[in-house]
Amino acid sequence: MPTRFTPEIREVFMQRLAKEFPNPESELEHRSPYELLVAVMLSAQMTDKGVNLATRKLFAAANTPQAVAELGVEGLIPYIRTVNYYRTKAEHVVAASRALIEEHGGEVPADFDALVKLPGVGRKTANVVLNVAFGMSTIPVDTHIFRVSNRTGFAPGGKPAAVEKKLLEVVPEHWKHDAHHLLLLFGRYICKARSPECERCPVAEFCSAPEKAARLADAIPGAPSLDPEPQASKPRRRAKAQK
Repeated sequence: MPTRFTPEIREVFMQRLAKEFPNPESELEHRSPYELLVAVMLSAQMTDKGVNLATRKLFAAANTPQAVAELGVEGLIPYIRTVNYYRTKAEHVVAASRALIEEHGGEVPADFDALVKLPGVGRKTANVVLNVAFGMSTIPVDTHIFRVSNRTGFAPGGKPAAVEKKLLEVVPEHWKHDAHHLLLLFGRYICKARSPECERCPVAEFCSAPEKAARLADAIPGAPSLDPEPQASKPRRRAKAQK
């Protein structure tokens, strides 16, 4: 049966992610709230590495709302042509830059409602900016966090907004600021979509996903599948020892 995530188990869950990723932070390169906003807007269906390759060139030439607005869509496209859906994203970035100038004095507002009114800025982007640039305890939900939350049963939900609401309810208060990055890094590097590395997962004992049993059976031929309850930590250590 699935793990019943009590407050105590959730605390252990977060502690183990923090041990695995001791310095959680955004992998999008930026030096200002505006640069972060642009980077996140470009990141949809892109790797952070791919976004960084584009923004290094862009930000060397234009890294303020005024400079990007002056470039215009056609001037911006050559810098971000390697990014998926570059034309649509260029239109959104330029429109958002102009809105920042006209409505916020060229500054990125530290306010959720104001951010989501900007062209091309949705809930996830706004929450990333608030969390990373302004240090707020928001929990943006991307594809990694949505997958991890549902696969492990930590915070299940049918849509990203539902998962976000659940995470804000169940993540211990002192973990809320770092929860986004801990869960994201865990999903990006261990609990991956196509090939989750269950044999080295720090929270495998709490997870009842069907793919976990298959992965661990492959790692230890003939070994029984792990019980999802916390007391099943010994088989996980055996898996690591025999890896």
